[in-house]
Amino acid sequence: MAPSTPLLTVRGSEGLYMVNGPPHFTESAVLPRESGRNCKVYTFSKDGTLFAWSNGEKVNIISVANKGLLHSFDLPKAVCLEFSPNNTVLATWQPYTTSKDGTAGTPNLQLYDMKTGACLKSFIQKKMQNWCPSWSDDEIICARNVNNEVHFFENNNFNTIANKLHLQKVNDFNLSPGTQPYKVAVYVPGSKGAPSFVRLYQYPNFAGPQAALANKSFFKADKVTMLWNKKATAVLVIASTEVDKTGASYYGEQTLHYIATNGESAVVQLPKNGPIYDVVWNSNSTEFCAVYGFMPAKATVFNLKCDPVFDFGTGPRNAAFYSPHGHILVLAGFGNLRGQMEVWDVKNYKLISKPVASDSTYFAWCPDGEHILTATCAPRLRVNNGYKIWHYTGSLLHKYDVPSNGELWQVSWQPFLDGIFPAKTIKYQAVPSEVPSEEPKVATAYRPPALRNKPVTNSKLHEEEPPQNMKPHPGSDKPLSKTALKNQRKHEAKKAAKQEARSDAAPTPVPQSAPRNTVTQSASGDPEVDKKIKNLKKKLKAIEQLKEQAAAGKQLEKNQLEKIQKETALLQELEDLELGV
Repeated sequence: MAPSTPLLTVRGSEGLYMVNGPPHFTESAVLPRESGRNCKVYTFSKDGTLFAWSNGEKVNIISVANKGLLHSFDLPKAVCLEFSPNNTVLATWQPYTTSKDGTAGTPNLQLYDMKTGACLKSFIQKKMQNWCPSWSDDEIICARNVNNEVHFFENNNFNTIANKLHLQKVNDFNLSPGTQPYKVAVYVPGSKGAPSFVRLYQYPNFAGPQAALANKSFFKADKVTMLWNKKATAVLVIASTEVDKTGASYYGEQTLHYIATNGESAVVQLPKNGPIYDVVWNSNSTEFCAVYGFMPAKATVFNLKCDPVFDFGTGPRNAAFYSPHGHILVLAGFGNLRGQMEVWDVKNYKLISKPVASDSTYFAWCPDGEHILTATCAPRLRVNNGYKIWHYTGSLLHKYDVPSNGELWQVSWQPFLDGIFPAKTIKYQAVPSEVPSEEPKVATAYRPPALRNKPVTNSKLHEEEPPQNMKPHPGSDKPLSKTALKNQRKHEAKKAAKQEARSDAAPTPVPQSAPRNTVTQSASGDPEVDKKIKNLKKKLKAIEQLKEQAAAGKQLEKNQLEKIQKETALLQELEDLELGV
């Protein structure tokens, strides 16, 4: 018998409480509501059976099924909580503090036994980043990064270090998912002309030059993100620099690398220049999706040979989310974008729906693989806070808006283990809903008075590229076969890579005679008017640059957003001055 829909946990100015999932959306009796603003953190266990939260005085743990309090710890300053994979240990972290006389502070990372409630071990962990120890899925090994070393413990015995992986200046590590054989990816940043590198090891074989399963080095990296696939056969590495030395981007530069445990490695060739917004593995571990390139961004699915499998074209997007079963992919534009989503059947590469979740700052698939959660949370956005539950076919099933004087800080699904919810056949027809669908307001482009009675021309700032299965093929009305599509994709990828290499090698020279400023200067005959026109154009140019920055994913300041809002008024003023009104 399949379980009911997962619960939703909500944390905000109205307190901490749980809501029953679809189709009910009523407040759950599992957790009595914790009113007030004191809850700083909560977490579920991996299988969703245990729930822990901090109320500003204690950390409490309850059983979700029995609704009973299991343990309570006096940790008033706890801001991070996490369960080990098999619910054996609860890890808690409080900010590290030193005493006034300069002596070392007390240990701030505690590991509690969930059976007895006893503290197994305390560590000093100064940084909040990567604070939590990393367990294998069977809890046989556990690892921590300490002073250029990765320390390994076995069978939750934290009094004895069973193994050490020592590399000069180890900055980060990532333990593979699954059980034996255990693998670990480690990152060492470059220094003094030496490149950065990521190496893969199999536990406990760390000694000797031949111990590494694979190695990938690169020069362009100030920080990396390492992503294992579910079967622990390969790692994707997003290498980022703070500054793009070519001057092409204000936001630094990113490259995507593929490293397999069999020793193979490659740079993933992305056909469009620009930032890498998101990279996600499919749960089948045989393909991954990347969202990349200057806006409008491209999205492409690649196989394990790093060849493109399907190109989704371009659009206003900066994130990708595979469903738990891996059969549906959502491409979305959140944060500075308008919240447009594209829901795709990735077996047939067919578009299912295009819902819009405006102002969203958070997205999560429900473990049942059918429902989607989007939310607008503070402090990212302090207005219009609330959450929405969707069916993947585009129907809005439930909507909750926080009162105008309140804030929503966090909302999430109760997790479940894989296989609890079976995969269902994909539907294309929107499911019925009693919640009226919200038609987003479409912002119309400004048209000067002289053009308002004339036909509209379809001129766009960016020409969007359709998905590859919707591109018109000259001379043929029939869609291409799967083999023809595959060959065409390979040909297009090779052609794009060659063109990019050619443009990198030989930049187009700018003719010396070309004028530096191609903006036509207004000459109204009145110096004061000309001066005003010049100032207005300068302001509009600055607004255009801010809009480009926002589209590329930068979070703008309040005064910068206010400048963008004045664009229409400035355009109107400029039009009036040029027409002599």
